[in-house]
Amino acid sequence: MNQPPPRVRVTGPRRGRSRRSTVVAEIDAQTVVGDIYIRSLMRGQLRLALAVTAVLLVAVASLPLVFERWPGFAAHRLLGVPLVWLLPGVACYPLLIALAWVYVRRAERNERAFGELVAQEPPWSEE
Repeated sequence: MNQPPPRVRVTGPRRGRSRRSTVVAEIDAQTVVGDIYIRSLMRGQLRLALAVTAVLLVAVASLPLVFERWPGFAAHRLLGVPLVWLLPGVACYPLLIALAWVYVRRAERNERAFGELVAQEPPWSEE
């Protein structure tokens, strides 16, 4: 006949185990450490947005300067339409699409890196 396993007396929680907090718990609890992690992600995203905006502004704002610097440029036509109209009216859209694509890819990369950082063992862990 099979004997049942011996009974174990449980008197309380195990002792000697340190209670470790994780980065996710720090963020959820809105502690100072969690705030530092969130601000680092937000700073990275802001830096990316400012860089993309600067590229767009330089590219679009330089068009009037090009037209002013080279007045003969305005006389050129493509399919009967002056280049002065085509460049700001048509050529800016591929630039916008490319910048949007770059922004989304880099923002996702920033978020992936943040997720990996959060998933790691916290630096203050004792074990």
